[in-house]
This record gives sequence, structure tokens and C-alpha cells, in this order.
Amino acid sequence: MKVVSARDFELKRENDYGTPEQNEVVKAIVRDIRSEGDAALLRHTEQLDRVRLTAGQLRVTDEELKAAYDHVEPSFVKAIQAAADNIRAFHVKQKRNSWMDLQPDGSILGQIIRPLKRVGVYVPGGKAAYPSSVLMNVIPAQVAGVPEIVMVTPPATGGKDGINPYILVAAAEAGVTEIYRVGGAQAIAALAYGTETISPVDKICGPGNIYVALAKREVYGAVNIDSLAGPSEIAVLADEHADASYIAADLLSQAEHDEMASAILVTPSQKLGEAVAAEVERQLELLPRRDIARASVDSYGAVIVTESLREGIEVINRLAPEHLEIVTEEPMAIVGQIENAGAIFLGPYSSEPVGDYFAGPNHIIPTNGTARFASPVDLDDFIKKSSLIYYSKEALLRDGEQIMELARREGLEGHARAIEIRLEQER
Repeated sequence: MKVVSARDFELKRENDYGTPEQNEVVKAIVRDIRSEGDAALLRHTEQLDRVRLTAGQLRVTDEELKAAYDHVEPSFVKAIQAAADNIRAFHVKQKRNSWMDLQPDGSILGQIIRPLKRVGVYVPGGKAAYPSSVLMNVIPAQVAGVPEIVMVTPPATGGKDGINPYILVAAAEAGVTEIYRVGGAQAIAALAYGTETISPVDKICGPGNIYVALAKREVYGAVNIDSLAGPSEIAVLADEHADASYIAADLLSQAEHDEMASAILVTPSQKLGEAVAAEVERQLELLPRRDIARASVDSYGAVIVTESLREGIEVINRLAPEHLEIVTEEPMAIVGQIENAGAIFLGPYSSEPVGDYFAGPNHIIPTNGTARFASPVDLDDFIKKSSLIYYSKEALLRDGEQIMELARREGLEGHARAIEIRLEQER
């Protein structure tokens, strides 16, 4: 892991918009699903996932959900239930109500908040299974009041036959009852436009590979999407009091996600930086996913040594990391100076996996520096808002001339006359 000064470090990250060939493949799949429905969905599933299904086999049955419990440990069920409770309790605190404001003239202004009616959750099935992502997508939608939540996931997880039972148990514990064994761009298109078997949704959430990301971008507008997420990131801001072994372990916890994941330590302590770099090398050899972590650390990992903690904070705000750990003697004194970070973990015991799995805040967090303007998934992602305007006669007579003035300055005489006809009749 390279050790560099702040002035010599630059992390170049770019959005992956796919190759022209990948984009054409996705566009073709989306067109097929729109025009052929289930027939195209089944054909692409057989071609891409090597699984032959009938339309009647697309939906996961209640019996399959119940049977999944026989293939997971009771300790997992207990842990997923506890995590679900924490996630639900955290997101309940985000609930907002509709409101109305009665003016003295009798006018009413307000906002009506409603949940989306139907949301689609994509659960990947490529390199690994992510039952925790099921909870993080589904539970906020439930708390927001979404009545219909549908989950799609590839018919084979991690190259093995069938859907990973841990994913199915997580879905059952989260309360999902509508699940389809379909993945990739074809699943996104089915959620967006519907088929004979799968009804269309209002929004699609959840991570996936490049084809899933490109498909989400392709269907945006027909439906809403959560985001086009990039590789995972962690930055640790630490001083000389930090434990090098803790920091190395936390950096590797993100590096093992993906070859393009980014793991960075920012510290004013040269001694700590060198100790962490050495500890990363030692711990790397013990990781089952060492090849992935090695590629990540070599390409996107770094120890950045700054002149001061103040300069370290400036570096963090420029990076705008997805995950930020503050492991200093007084982390609470620093957190108020952090302007850009998706999730902030304070102190030596708030390891990033605590948030990934269990604490309650959502682990779907803006990546690739987008924490400068974006936020973690929350209840607002699953609601829509309508403005409410009731203007009284008194208010229109008072404000009508000014409304017409603004309309005419924009060259919209029809707008002005819609007000003028009322003023002429009511005065």
C-alpha cells in the first residue's frame, strides 16, 4: 500500500458508462422485453444465465421461501431478525407527515406526502450474495408505506444452482412476498415496462453489475431509479492514537468488495501510516478474497500523510467518501468539520461493518465522490410529494395584478388572462 503526502495524491475515479457494445446489448434487451414480454424474458434468461424456465416458474413460491429456512443456520435467522429490527427502528424516525398552513385570508398552502405504490428491488447474484442489501432496500420502503414491493434476483447465485437461501430468508424476514427468479438487464426492463407475469413498478432500487446499471439508466424516465452506484469506498481519518491493526482490517473490509474499491487512510502520523501499510500486507495474506483485495489496494488504495489533522479534514472533504471512519483521540470534536461523507463512523469500535449490517442506518450510500450532493437511501426515496394550493377570493384580488405582471413579462398572455377574467368578474 503506497504511502504518499497529501500534495502528491490524486484519486482519479470515473463513472463507468459501459462500452458501446455493452450499451447496445442492453438497449436490445430492453427493446425485446418491451415488445415481447415474458417470451423475451425467458429467452434472455436462458441465454445469459443458462437457466431454462417457463413463465409459471418465474415467481418464487411461498413453499420455496419456507424451505429456504432449512438451509440456513438458526444463528443467521437470529442475526437477520435483529438487524431488521434496528434498521426499521432507525428509519421510523425519518417519517414525515403531510401538512397544511391556513392563511389569515382563508388561503391554504401545504404539502401532501404519499408513498409510492409499487417498488422493485434488484438483488444481485454474481460474485457473492448480499442478504443485508435486501433489508436495506425493502425495510425503508415498508416504513414509508409502499404497499407493493417486488424483488428480482438471478435464478442462480454465485454460479450455483438456485437462489441463495440466505437471500430468500432475508426477503422473507423483511416481508417480501413477490419474488421473481430473473436478473440482469432483462429483469430491470421487466420491472420498468412489465410483462405478462411481472407488473411494472414506479421505482427500481438495488445494486448490480454494469449491465444492470446501464439498464437502469436506459429505463429512467419510464420509472425512477435510486442511483448509478460506483465501486465501494472507505476513508479513515486517524491520528497517532489509533490502532494500526484495526485500521488495516477496516480498509480491507472494503477492498475485498471489488477490484475497483477504494481504501484510503488519511493521517498526520507518518509512523501510523507506515504501520498500517505493513499491517495491510500482513492481513491481506489471510483473506479468502485476497486477490480481489490485492487488486483494489494496489490500484486504488493509499496512505495519505498530511501536515496536520486540519489538512487531513480538508483531504476528506475533497474525497467525499462513501464511508468515513474518524479514529482520533476526540472524534466528536472533528465530526462537525466534515462536510462531505455518505456515512460517518466515530471511534475505534464503530467499524464500518457495524453500519453495513447491523446498527440501523442505511448502507446504500453515495459513491464516487457524490456525497458532495447526494445522501444515503432513506424514506424520502420511497415517497412522492404534491403541493397543495387553495387560494381564496380575497387573496386572488390582492395578488392578481402582480401575478399578471409576472406572466406578461414572460410573454405568456394566456396566463395573465386566466387571472384577469377572474378579477373583472369578482371585483
